[in-house]
Amino acid sequence: MTEGELLDVSPLWPADLDHLRIDSPDPRALAGFYERALGTSISPLGRDLYLVEGRQRRLVIGRGEARSHPWSAFALEDDAQLERYRRFVAARGAEPLPAPSPLFARGGFALRDPDGRLAVFGVAGAERAAPPGLPGRLQHVVVASERFPAMMSFYRDKLGFLVSDTVHVDDGSGGLGDVNVCFLRGNLDHHSFAVFRAPKSASDHFALEVTGWDDIRRWADHFAALDIGIWWGPGRHGAGNNLFFMVKDPDGNNVEISADLERLPKGAPGRRWPAGGKALNLWGPAWVRDTPG
Repeated sequence: MTEGELLDVSPLWPADLDHLRIDSPDPRALAGFYERALGTSISPLGRDLYLVEGRQRRLVIGRGEARSHPWSAFALEDDAQLERYRRFVAARGAEPLPAPSPLFARGGFALRDPDGRLAVFGVAGAERAAPPGLPGRLQHVVVASERFPAMMSFYRDKLGFLVSDTVHVDDGSGGLGDVNVCFLRGNLDHHSFAVFRAPKSASDHFALEVTGWDDIRRWADHFAALDIGIWWGPGRHGAGNNLFFMVKDPDGNNVEISADLERLPKGAPGRRWPAGGKALNLWGPAWVRDTPG
């Protein structure tokens, strides 16, 4: 199916990343970290299962292997869109499963991707009043995959996400070869999900979208006050054109603070990038002074 044909038939649009689940050997301790670091409250959802929720951001944290990411949950507008979408994915050979998220209204469902992770779809409940704290909307999630071609095909062709930018390996003569990274969207945001080729499938990062450069500075100062050091950035990604920096939580999960992410209307083409270099950071690689001179 071509991108144009998909635009005409996919009822996914609009779909927003609403929440995700990450697991930890000590979920209560990890929830406590996010309470401090992301300004969230903690609510128990069951045994060894916690909701951490802040201003336009919420995560479900459960017991499991460190850095495991069992599912991502995308919110559709209403029950009618959800039912159209259920029929769409079923017609493309996907097998809807019960939704594991306790945060969606009844009627949601999930699809298992080639790496075994679930993509969950449902209708969010009534929006709560925004708690105080720094702005940071949960905006996208990125995974690494040893089954990259199958993952790209699954999210694009079976689930109906639209392709934004792609990053390509060298074809051996300085041109663009096979796709190495694929950014996918279900709304105007450049990407709400992305996958890159890797020797081993794993989670990579999730991102909070803030309102601009001042918020980038405020978040960096906030993390510094908690002795949480930046491990990458600040910079500006080429793919997506967003300002960014990243920190790590105690389990090694990567958390990105992002601003100015590109917006792409339905049908707008993305860009094709050579791997590395400007696709990662338009500002160039970071340098740390470790010797005099």
